[in-house]
Amino acid sequence: MKSTRRQFLKKAAIGVAASSAFSPLAIAQAPRFRWRIQSAWDAGTVGYTLFQRFAERVKELTDGQIEIQPFPAGAVVGTFDMFDAVKTGVLDGMHPFTLYWAGRMPVTAFLSSYPLGLDRPDQWETWYYGLGGLELARKAYEEQGLAYIGPVQHDYNLIHSKKPIKSFEEFKGVKLRVPGGMIAEIFAAAGAATVLLPGGEVYPALERGVIDAADFVGPAVNYNLGFHQVTKYIIMGPPETPCIHQPVDLADITLNLNRWRAVPKNLQERFEAAVHEWSWVHYAGIQKANLEAWPKYRAAGVQIIRLSTVDVRKFRRVAIPIWFKWAKQDKYAKEAFQSQLEYMKALGYVTDVDLRGLSL
Repeated sequence: MKSTRRQFLKKAAIGVAASSAFSPLAIAQAPRFRWRIQSAWDAGTVGYTLFQRFAERVKELTDGQIEIQPFPAGAVVGTFDMFDAVKTGVLDGMHPFTLYWAGRMPVTAFLSSYPLGLDRPDQWETWYYGLGGLELARKAYEEQGLAYIGPVQHDYNLIHSKKPIKSFEEFKGVKLRVPGGMIAEIFAAAGAATVLLPGGEVYPALERGVIDAADFVGPAVNYNLGFHQVTKYIIMGPPETPCIHQPVDLADITLNLNRWRAVPKNLQERFEAAVHEWSWVHYAGIQKANLEAWPKYRAAGVQIIRLSTVDVRKFRRVAIPIWFKWAKQDKYAKEAFQSQLEYMKALGYVTDVDLRGLSL
């Protein structure tokens, strides 16, 4: 009888302890974190609206323990200054397009799609969450004092042009805005004069004729930014390869490493889950907005020009050696590319003939 009573009291005590962990008092006394995170999305775009929803979702999933104060592009620092701002603690975090940092972290050229490489969102999801990409990205970022939380699925990119570009050869002499890195080198190999600009500067540069054409994100956001007002053409690949240069333009959520390490493990896990969930919510939201945007381009008289499969082969010939050049720039770039190359071989994207004479 005494033993039964003791067991009952013990179970009751465990129950009280468990329930008290979720009591209003316990929640009120729990540590709280308020992070200032700047996005690469301009205010007023569907991308930034989705980022604001993400901030709300994080608060919900963490019972208010983590609050994000979202900022649009350029609100605190310039888009290309976010890396240093997060590293030094001026910002707590950032939501950039990952390959913006390829000039200072070569591995980031392989943390988002590159010309004629892996070209579907599910392939990148497989690489990050099934083939070790996430762990590799986190190791590389930690050396920079940053915590890479996870990739954010987005869209393919378009090229908007003031003049028609109907073939590989017609890129010659075109003043083209690109995000830099490997993509810039590949278009330069096609003869384009490449220019690096943040998204917010693309419209005025097109309007003033500083550039002839610009790669930027997908149909919906580019319509939000008014590109249809300053260009007459959209340049795409053939239907089976709609975007030659960046078919899966991944963004990410990255935090200051010290800020991240100050967060209890259970909250870290919730935040990581929130980022992974939002990645696909973001993707779906962008795709829905794209469907609504295409008729608006047609109504504005914008013409879509599709390059040919022959043009795709010409871009592939110049792209593959540049993959290897970038992979040799540091140990993490090499490790990422080796993994992706094996994946592409398994998919039949590249053959030994394509790789003849090339090695790491």
